[in-house]
Amino acid sequence: MNASLQQREFKLAVQEQLKAVRGFVFDMDGTIALGDKLNHGLKALPGALELLALLKLRGIPYVVFTNGTTRTPQHYAKTLRDAGFDLADEDMLTPASSAVTAFLRHGYRRVMVLGGEALSAPLRDAGLEVIGPEDYDPDESAPVDAVLIGWFREFGMEALEIGCRAVQAGAKLYSSSDALYFAASGGRALGTSRVIAAMIREVTGCRVHTVGKPSLDSLACAARRMGVRVRDLAVIGDDPVLEIPMAHRGKAMAIAVETGLGTIADFNALPAQRQPHLIVSGVDQLLSLYKVLP
Repeated sequence: MNASLQQREFKLAVQEQLKAVRGFVFDMDGTIALGDKLNHGLKALPGALELLALLKLRGIPYVVFTNGTTRTPQHYAKTLRDAGFDLADEDMLTPASSAVTAFLRHGYRRVMVLGGEALSAPLRDAGLEVIGPEDYDPDESAPVDAVLIGWFREFGMEALEIGCRAVQAGAKLYSSSDALYFAASGGRALGTSRVIAAMIREVTGCRVHTVGKPSLDSLACAARRMGVRVRDLAVIGDDPVLEIPMAHRGKAMAIAVETGLGTIADFNALPAQRQPHLIVSGVDQLLSLYKVLP
């Protein structure tokens, strides 16, 4: 088979996959927008505004899922709207969103948060009792069901000790993300969730449950929000260890972009059965492909 025929067949196969998609899950940092290392100053990446507008015009639902927990989902949505995106509050998801679903499913009632108000607020809004490490006395306080870790640059030895004692008393440990880095303008920034979780796990020997990407909890949360089956989704992201494996776990379409952390070499280095179904230079190229769907 000659190269041009192979290319044509590949293009037709990609078109068929895209035509079958009933909902889109977009990563934020490095996929549709970029901000600084504090996740501020978000700006739309080329093609992002136009692609979301086209999906809305065609009646295809979408959500944006970020592993960031520096803001509530509502605040992230407003920040993206300020950058020009047509995004409702309910179209924005963070690990707090999927944590609520997981905690309610497990019957948890009391949660210690190692993070800021943006991580705590969605849990309280869902009726969970939320405490910080400063509120917990292992000798007097009621036990907590779970410890949830998010963006926590102020983390120190006292919080580490309290978190470890809560886990040793029976709390399950949850992390918003297991990624070491996220994409930022000018390079990459270190995430705190995995680092803090690693310290607590080292001390206690506990298992760390991830509620953000790439967990199936987060993909299922997105699917429920859109009213779409998980396997009918497409997941678009820049991270070879987050969005791409998450898509495969749910048997969804995995689409990689090169505008963030991952390069084409990174994506091609994944095991064959875990590689993206499609690699594009950015969402502007995805827009071009989607525009011409028959």
